[in-house]
Amino acid sequence: MRLLLDTHIWIGSVSDPARLAKRVAAEVNSPANELWLSPISTWEALPLAKRGGLVVSGDAERVVADMLAAGPFHEAHLTHAVAIESRRVRLPHADPGDRFLVATARVYDLTLVTADHRLLSTKGLPVLANR
Repeated sequence: MRLLLDTHIWIGSVSDPARLAKRVAAEVNSPANELWLSPISTWEALPLAKRGGLVVSGDAERVVADMLAAGPFHEAHLTHAVAIESRRVRLPHADPGDRFLVATARVYDLTLVTADHRLLSTKGLPVLANR
């Protein structure tokens, strides 16, 4: 399976794997699966660290860079196709990060791993729920 980790799943998989549901942990750790990450998650993680939503000791940029290096992540590049698809995404909220993650999953044909109930119900999006 080709899995796109949303920002909180990525952070949890690296910093606190116990936060992952059993099935999600098994899929994330399975060598049979590809783990994908969007640059949008890096973009979301940096201000999250500055606000204290992601507890870091030291420089937030260094910690995020270390988190990126911690896993065998494929980079889901932010392309023109992703930007165009982001405008087609229909969500019950206006979070631009979520729009880009959904668009990325669609363009790259990935399953989005998330606990966000607003994303779990998105039409036309394969998801793996962290529940």
